Amino acid sequence: MQTDTNTVQTEKYSVPFVERTGMRPLEKRAGYVNMLMPLAGNENHVGVMYMGAFTVLAEAAAATPAIDFLDKKRFFPIIKDLFVDFRKPANSDVTAEYQLSDAEIADLQSDLERKGSAGYLAEIPIKDADGVTVAEAKVTVKLLSHGFKK
Repeated sequence: MQTDTNTVQTEKYSVPFVERTGMRPLEKRAGYVNMLMPLAGNENHVGVMYMGAFTVLAEAAAATPAIDFLDKKRFFPIIKDLFVDFRKPANSDVTAEYQLSDAEIADLQSDLERKGSAGYLAEIPIKDADGVTVAEAKVTVKLLSHGFKK
């Protein structure tokens, strides 16, 4: 896979736990991310990917495309819910890709301006190094204004 080094985010995550996983973007561009979670350091007691690593990966893949277009002084993302359906153990690094279309981004921005909140459901296949889907995630991402009152 080709990586455009001009579009890959190199800033650190604001959650030290996430930083310690070694997760990183392989490719990133407007509305799109392909994240990698390394097996090394994220294995469970039987040598396969720890469940928590899948959830961190799913959360990051779902939220990153929105984080990139948000005016962070006015808005922030939060995960409303997350479900991971495990298909088979992963004994390699895993990846997760997610993309918001230009139309979806425009709709989200419109809702944010109008209501102070927006949201979307990200459905994300998680694949092992052989391209086999080892899990599927469903993540509901909420985007809120800093002054949002329900």
